[in-house]
Amino acid sequence: MFTHRLATEADLDTLRGLMLAAIETNQRGFLTPAQVAASHMVMGLDTQLVADRTYFIVECDGRIAGCGGWSYRAGVYGGDHSTALRNATPLDPTTDPARIRAMYTHPDFVRRGVGRLILEVCEAAARAAGFRHVVLMGTLSGEPLYRASGYAVAEHRADTVGDVEVPLIRMTKRLD
Repeated sequence: MFTHRLATEADLDTLRGLMLAAIETNQRGFLTPAQVAASHMVMGLDTQLVADRTYFIVECDGRIAGCGGWSYRAGVYGGDHSTALRNATPLDPTTDPARIRAMYTHPDFVRRGVGRLILEVCEAAARAAGFRHVVLMGTLSGEPLYRASGYAVAEHRADTVGDVEVPLIRMTKRLD
């Protein structure tokens, strides 16, 4: 039913639209409207992942159902617009965890295995690159998926946008 492939530069506009829909819809019930609005400043597309060929798209019947990636760079989260969060320093797979990054599921495809497939593909790619563990910065809406996929909470934190706090959860998993 679902297929996956690497994202390309030709997918960028479609990915931005999917991310907008996912943030606006999938965060409801977990965040206040002000927190959802502030989330756009914390989350989003990091085109470095696409350029690095570590960002995947999951499709179903020609539609993009979700996206997500992994990174061998030091930045844990944030999009192109959140320059303070970006860090392109390469990681050492023997000592550093790979990063699971920018996971989004289109609202029409939630709870159908899209997120789990993206995690599996990303974890396999990170493992093949020599990484033994991974870290991600999850949202409250993503936490149940990550826990069910073997991730453990390492830290609860919040990013502040203006006077609004956006809650985030740092989670880790061993790959070996």
